Amino acid sequence: MPGCVHVVDDDASFRSAVERRLKNAGYEVVTYPSAQELLDDLPDESKLGCILLDVRIPGLSGPDLQARLIDLGSTLPIVFLTGHADIPTTVQTIKAGAQDVLTKPVSSDQLIEAIERALASYQAKRDQSGELDRFRSLAGLLTPRERQVFELVVRGKINKQIATQLGTTVRTVKAHRHRVMEKMQVRSLAELVSIAERLGVLQTPGGAK
Repeated sequence: MPGCVHVVDDDASFRSAVERRLKNAGYEVVTYPSAQELLDDLPDESKLGCILLDVRIPGLSGPDLQARLIDLGSTLPIVFLTGHADIPTTVQTIKAGAQDVLTKPVSSDQLIEAIERALASYQAKRDQSGELDRFRSLAGLLTPRERQVFELVVRGKINKQIATQLGTTVRTVKAHRHRVMEKMQVRSLAELVSIAERLGVLQTPGGAK
């Protein structure tokens, strides 16, 4: 899986060795001798990528950089590298969302496997985010009444109950349901409920439960 790996490590010889390994494996590589340099030139998140980050860097440490990136809203996965197996730091970074923690020296196979996992995870999240945007756009096409019918349908209300609640006829509710299914581009109630869950509709007080 091609992508860009941002390598942050103060050891110049290690950066060069890793850059060579990763480029040979087909990755684009950008290196930074310090955490601050990455902060000064933040990676382009529109491109598939990940950050390979040393835990102990002079100045801003690896976990400190992780915290700063989270504050900035970065979603790039981070693979940490450490020269010393440090369980508390490993637990801290993983809890904060790190993809993996590798102990130096790391083999080429270990390194590339970890990067592939990180990139695959990032791609999956990007795909889910794109799908959610599409669902939001489709839901935006619903009229206010169709939106009401949508919210009641996914809560399990039958046509007669919806008609009574909205003060309309069963026939009209059926017509609205049909348009909701068409606009949301689904063929079954199960699909509609799944989308409603993704959109957070079932957590809103819009209809009776």
